[in-house]
Amino acid sequence: MRQLSLPLKDSPYTIYIGSSLLAEQVLLTSYCEGEKVLIVSNDIVAPLYYDKLVSSLTNKKIHSVIIKDGEVNKSRTSFFQIIDYLVENNFRRNDTLIALGGGVIGDLSGFAAASYQRGMNFLQVPTSLLAQVDSSVGGKTAINHVMGKNLIGAFYQPVAVIIDTNSLETLPDREYFSGLGEIVKYALLGENKIHELLSNNIQKILDRDEAILQQLIYLSCQKKASIVAKDEKEKGERALLNLGHTFAHALETLTRYRHYLHGEAVSVGILMALSLSYRKHLIDQQVIDDYTRLFEQLNLPTKIDVKVDIEEFLLAMTKDKKNQSDSYRVILVSQQGCIIQEETDKALLASVIKEYIS
Repeated sequence: MRQLSLPLKDSPYTIYIGSSLLAEQVLLTSYCEGEKVLIVSNDIVAPLYYDKLVSSLTNKKIHSVIIKDGEVNKSRTSFFQIIDYLVENNFRRNDTLIALGGGVIGDLSGFAAASYQRGMNFLQVPTSLLAQVDSSVGGKTAINHVMGKNLIGAFYQPVAVIIDTNSLETLPDREYFSGLGEIVKYALLGENKIHELLSNNIQKILDRDEAILQQLIYLSCQKKASIVAKDEKEKGERALLNLGHTFAHALETLTRYRHYLHGEAVSVGILMALSLSYRKHLIDQQVIDDYTRLFEQLNLPTKIDVKVDIEEFLLAMTKDKKNQSDSYRVILVSQQGCIIQEETDKALLASVIKEYIS
């Protein structure tokens, strides 16, 4: 088992990465305060891992709320389903809410934990690759709005993140590939070891080699933790973690959270960000070609394959929560590293979007 510390001033915590961690009774129970535990999961993950988690939680009164799978269910309806259950069953703030699932469950559960009685004990147990390398770390919690992704939420840190890599064995291929999209992001953010592993181990990664995956998860969490520790509330450097996401979130919104998985949208969004960077003479065409090939090797999309209106796409981008003015806040890639850009050239953005509509 590997451990990483996220040394936040007010709420430091540890990230645990290893196999069979769902069977670690002492570890899991040590983070479950109070007498009650509410496990929030979805109808795909719960049949696979709910009983295993429950068997490790000794001397606790276990409750559950099971949400339907899918990004479309990261909604107000699901949020109040959790809140209503907590109220009706007289949970207290020192009781524990556990998120058992992927990014949707983690974001949704975290926002409920942040909101109920102004904050209750919250433990992340991510089971998808995307959640393990990205969304479970850093304390971003949210639900979606029909006008934009993650527009309703809070920064709220878990007491720990426990990553059992065995859960990746049952992850559907498409969900697995989606998680790889976020890992590629960290390579572009300057994590050279991730770039090396991705470049030299494509087949092992596609075959879900456990040793390689544990390295990729550890390095991704390490990179994210180092950035979050310096900028927990995303007032500066943490925005770099949204590389490709301004485009990706707009794409998810326009397709009503039903067509693209998050990592798939991020794949296309990163290539759009690279194209914009190239047009601003920050990188060479070779960088775009290299990452296009990498995404293709990882079975991720490199073009938008549904009909979208460019004006509607640009309008969706204005709803992005990173925006601090009427300009579009995007993350660009340069030879010296990633940078935050306030983009005002709407025609240039429209041209980039048009380029990536297949």
